[in-house]
Amino acid sequence: MAVKPEWLRVKAPQWERVGQVKAILQDLGLNTVCEEASCPNIGECFKAGTATFLIMGPACTRACPYCDIDFEKKPKPLDPTEPLRLAESVRRMGLNHVVVTSVNRDDLADGGASQFVACIEAIKQSTPDTTIEVLIPDLCGNWQALETILASRPHVLNHNTETVPRLYRRVRPQGVYARSLELLKRSRDLAPWVYTKSGLMVGLGETDAEVQQVMDDLRAVDCDILTLGQYLSPGPKHLPVAEFVTPAQFDAWRVAGEEKGFLQVVSSPLTRSSYHAEDVQRLMAQNPR
Repeated sequence: MAVKPEWLRVKAPQWERVGQVKAILQDLGLNTVCEEASCPNIGECFKAGTATFLIMGPACTRACPYCDIDFEKKPKPLDPTEPLRLAESVRRMGLNHVVVTSVNRDDLADGGASQFVACIEAIKQSTPDTTIEVLIPDLCGNWQALETILASRPHVLNHNTETVPRLYRRVRPQGVYARSLELLKRSRDLAPWVYTKSGLMVGLGETDAEVQQVMDDLRAVDCDILTLGQYLSPGPKHLPVAEFVTPAQFDAWRVAGEEKGFLQVVSSPLTRSSYHAEDVQRLMAQNPR
């Protein structure tokens, strides 16, 4: 396995803050992507007052070879208490911005849309000033389910394209690139007030031209926010890293994305889907809808 370059090494998080958050999560029986994915930005994000909750898990009905979340053909039934426990955690943690994501639940007719709605409504009831971002799966193209989620009025609708079209069969075998773009387009058409967002992992063998094309495709469906980050393999059973992309290349993509018209481009080796997510509050103030 290739040695990580210097720019991917991070300082140890401030465990006092992280420990407080972990205690709340443990008390309420909740999962965060921050912990499940061993995110290197956990300390920085918790300190900034944001966290990414993983609902309907921890098992996923898809087995994408880049992801470390457990695969399970028959996950557990949805927990009706989860939305209230999540909202209480947001309140106790004093979050300014919350990201709610989920495993894929292809076993459910609506892909879990109803649970997303319940979580959004519970958070709004508990902490109405907290801005809410949902990072949703493709729902197997169930556009009625997407409309249900949007009707609950999250502030940000995030759906990751993950990689370039050429690599979908290897990286995201149960995903469809065109379907992901359609989800973002329909989100814009159904809810013109929502801020749409998508993200890419790089270092899987894509070219600069392919990344630029994905940017163009996302702008063609009026996507507002883009995140770009380095793929890091969770282990030997997962896809290997093809390349460690340099910070200079990430900077170049950020500039290109801004020139293409994204309202925000977060692009760095350590960027993840929810990195600096709380900045959307400033973006919303500058670009009101």
